[in-house]
Amino acid sequence: MNRYEREFDTDWDALGKDGATDRAYAIGVAERLGEYNREELEAIYAEMDSAYHRSMVELAYDEGRNEAKATAEATNADGDAIWAKLVEGERTTVDEDDIPTGGRDGLPDALAPSELLDRQEVDSTEAVSRPEFLDR
Repeated sequence: MNRYEREFDTDWDALGKDGATDRAYAIGVAERLGEYNREELEAIYAEMDSAYHRSMVELAYDEGRNEAKATAEATNADGDAIWAKLVEGERTTVDEDDIPTGGRDGLPDALAPSELLDRQEVDSTEAVSRPEFLDR
């Protein structure tokens, strides 16, 4: 059993575009490390319903090969370390309640919703009434 088969289930019935690109990337990394799995890659291509999605799968595969090559050249890491860094990686999940909404870690003020977009209640007589500074 190769690295790809240990990480991904090969008995899938249907794949979405995100799952397909993740798998194609991993196949590209594995191929650069000497583990070929062309049958799985061809099955992933066949699963995609449009030329656009097939091209995304192909790009992910190429990116996996290129990043594995660059990582191998930049470091003296073995195949398992390269696989762990590129494919397994560190997965981070964020609870919806923990998403920063303000302060230093929040969105910049320029991206905050503007009050200008809110409908304001307009008094139709306000335009013709006496200004407040004239009232005593």
